[in-house]
Amino acid sequence: MSKSRYTKLIRDEAKRLGFLSCGISKAEFLEEEAPRLEKWLNANMHGEMTYMENHFDKRLDPTKLVEGSKSVISLLLNYFPLEEQNPNSYKISKYAYGTDYHFVIKDKLKQLLHCIHEEIGEVNGRAFVDSAPVMDKAWAAKSGLGWMGKHSNLLTQQVGSFYFIAELIVDLELEYDLPVTDHCGTCTACIDACPTEAIVEPYVVDGSKCISYFTIELKSEIPTEFEDKFEDWMFGCDVCQDVCPWNRFSKPHSEPLFNPTPELLFFSKKDWEEITEDVFKKIFKKSPVKRTKFSGLKRNIDFVK
Repeated sequence: MSKSRYTKLIRDEAKRLGFLSCGISKAEFLEEEAPRLEKWLNANMHGEMTYMENHFDKRLDPTKLVEGSKSVISLLLNYFPLEEQNPNSYKISKYAYGTDYHFVIKDKLKQLLHCIHEEIGEVNGRAFVDSAPVMDKAWAAKSGLGWMGKHSNLLTQQVGSFYFIAELIVDLELEYDLPVTDHCGTCTACIDACPTEAIVEPYVVDGSKCISYFTIELKSEIPTEFEDKFEDWMFGCDVCQDVCPWNRFSKPHSEPLFNPTPELLFFSKKDWEEITEDVFKKIFKKSPVKRTKFSGLKRNIDFVK
């Protein structure tokens, strides 16, 4: 079988599994990303996310994650919801409406890897879903799936940015895609709209000022200087994506596991303020919101109310 037939087989299977798109790039050191990452870490823009300091070399070199790797297969999975929350309530980032994406995507990646083994043979590879030192946005951009927007999220002309990114790193040589051009132009909608001014310059986000960081990653108390700036976000934040003109092309996903529970959509502020631990466990049984725990969500609600 030729490289082109292997590549087609992988793309076809990715489409069958429900992925939005599939891009492939050569597994090699990310030269352009290295100085950017180093500068960002040195400026302490990762806040208390100390894990970002670990495995610097692995983040930039896929061959250190999968020995003898030749290709990085990047995949996008849409999560844009059909229905959104009660607009007068406390808000949760759209990515967390349904079942935790780690489980959903990992299962699809295992199936894709199984197909590769069945159809191509002995291929060494690993699946990655935001759980290892892999620069997924950089690889997706390198693979031609979109460009890095000024809000530092991957953007695609046809569908915007409401999708997850995942990878398979394999020791199989494939046909590689080319990056696409940047289409942000002179637009500064995301920079202007960020409630905490976390986008400190185009393409650079100070993670330690981001609402998503405060409501998910930060374990200590939220700094009082950010009071009245959260715009009712109690878990994550979608502001920079919501205002992006490219997201007018977002279409609802077709993954049943990403559908929210009715309570999540219809709860009022009062309902959230009075939520018990039992109700929290019921609504967020398999949700990414479990990361913040009941105490963390209560802390966030108390901060924004």
